[in-house]
Amino acid sequence: MPSRPDTVEDPGILQAIREYGLEGRTLYLPQMPYGGTYLLAAAIRSIGFDAWPTTDSDERTLDLGARMTSGDECYPQKITLGDFLRIIEDEGKENVAFLMPSANGPCRFGQYLHLVRAKFDELGYGEVPIISITSNDGYSSIGEYSMDLVRTAWRAVLAQDILMKLLLKTRPYEREKGSTDRIYHESLVDVGEAISLMGVKHRERMDAVEAAMLRARERFRALPADYDASRPLIGVVGEIFCRHNTFSNFDLIRVVEEQGGECWLSDIGEWVWYTDDEQRRRLTEQGKRLGKDNTIRYIKSVIMRRDEHRLYAPFAEDFIGYEEPHDVKDVLEMSKPYLPYTGALGEMVLSSGKTIYMYEKGADGIIDISPFTCMNGIVVEAVYPSLSKDLEDMPIRVFYFDGTQGDLERDVGIFIELARTYQRRKTKVRRYPACFGA
Repeated sequence: MPSRPDTVEDPGILQAIREYGLEGRTLYLPQMPYGGTYLLAAAIRSIGFDAWPTTDSDERTLDLGARMTSGDECYPQKITLGDFLRIIEDEGKENVAFLMPSANGPCRFGQYLHLVRAKFDELGYGEVPIISITSNDGYSSIGEYSMDLVRTAWRAVLAQDILMKLLLKTRPYEREKGSTDRIYHESLVDVGEAISLMGVKHRERMDAVEAAMLRARERFRALPADYDASRPLIGVVGEIFCRHNTFSNFDLIRVVEEQGGECWLSDIGEWVWYTDDEQRRRLTEQGKRLGKDNTIRYIKSVIMRRDEHRLYAPFAEDFIGYEEPHDVKDVLEMSKPYLPYTGALGEMVLSSGKTIYMYEKGADGIIDISPFTCMNGIVVEAVYPSLSKDLEDMPIRVFYFDGTQGDLERDVGIFIELARTYQRRKTKVRRYPACFGA
């Protein structure tokens, strides 16, 4: 781990660190995925907080999480709590703090914060700070520096999504095993250094991030790889933590690759745009469409879209056939005949809509990764048969995870064979970037 941030001199930041109880503490963030958390932590370091991803989960994570949960909680809750307790044991309760996002809605995610706090108090860790942010207010609840941090964090999300797309579209075809992972992690460090710059203006930080992303692009383009259009493209949707946290899903994407597939993972930015749209819809329903809150939200969304375009534009040729939706409303409208977004909420709507979107892009199958007993997974699984029928019988399968593993390689292998059969008969034509020789 690199050293702590440069000395903080801003009186406001020093006061915020004291108010949050973070003096002398490292702020840990749950991995979702590692690269995204690494860059988000870099964004938090840009305002002077010493923030890092939690260290990699292991069997002790599951053991500690299981001791402090009843089984009614969802699997991501067990992993998150287990990782926090493991880090307290390793680092000492006087040296650590944790960031625990929250949200409203039907998902149990909204209860994570309360359970973690209760268990900390029960174990005598009451003085360990837990900072919370919520999607209900567009993540504006993180204090005086929220606007600066939100913009930097958004750039971190964009960079993570781009780097993840580069990783997943390259790794199945690499000539030297492990080479793609190496340049991915090298690029994370490079981009993280740009994002974590302290005391710079947004324009200067953006210039540094863009330059680091261009260096990443050249690394990936130069990687020796043998691209093969016969590999089926598998879209990956589902619950946002479980699909991105490789420990929780037994690194399912890598299993798909080893069984002959390539994955297109639903991005984190999709969720950010969804929460923005939900905030807009709530304000409109409250009669505040022309009010101050919605005006601020609108201005913020315009700036976010500008940053998104700037970072994605240099990768247009790399992402031919992998283009993300222009607007999250496109995904929501696709979901509407099956799960109307005005009634259903969260990942179930995004998963059903993104399934249709990926079908239109020429995907050969869809895997939904969800925690066992997850309501979002259960609800969307009920509509997948209808979706599959309407999408030329495209294979769709939900993989549930709870910490126990069956014969994952066998199950994925069967699914890949179904995808290959579909690939030979489907009518939707997939587009390919130039590296495929198409």
